[in-house]
Amino acid sequence: MSLTAGVIAVQGDVSEHAAAIEAVAASQGRAVEVHEIRTGGIVPECDWLAIPGGESTTISRLLAREGIDDEIRAHVAAGRPVLATCAGLIVLAHCADDRVDDLGLIDATVVRNAFGRQRDSFEAPLDVDGLSDSFHAVFIRAPVIESVGSAEVVARHDGRPVAVRDGPIVGTAFHPELTDDDRIHRLVFGDQ
Repeated sequence: MSLTAGVIAVQGDVSEHAAAIEAVAASQGRAVEVHEIRTGGIVPECDWLAIPGGESTTISRLLAREGIDDEIRAHVAAGRPVLATCAGLIVLAHCADDRVDDLGLIDATVVRNAFGRQRDSFEAPLDVDGLSDSFHAVFIRAPVIESVGSAEVVARHDGRPVAVRDGPIVGTAFHPELTDDDRIHRLVFGDQ
């Protein structure tokens, strides 16, 4: 069966997410067509969806302006999987910064850039629920998951949540697409 995937392409590591999605589909022996999404009308055709990092206020405004925000809500309501990384997590969760028009689809509150500025970026091994070995995570101007409601915490760094699952959505404060390890993408899309 052929799949259709979308990567929100208003900002962020679009090609890296597309490559990881293609690797997951190939590991399943499935064909996938990956679309870079900048306008409305494409998300409804997608089986899988990734929302990369970037600048969360800009991303949220562009999603609203293009009508992609409502399409993402419908995608999630239909139970289709989403991987939201860094700014993608901020936009899909509840953001403590009211400049972000968050979608509130992840029952967690996120604080933008809480791990620090660009110079405070770091890498760290993480134990992630569902992975047998640690995952080498890349944090760039990373948000902090300040509180979690019904979402399930799937990874922590120094005791703080850095990855959550809420229904078909996995949100990470780090950038799994910046490594050669596609296991986070497999966690989200592997059973579909």
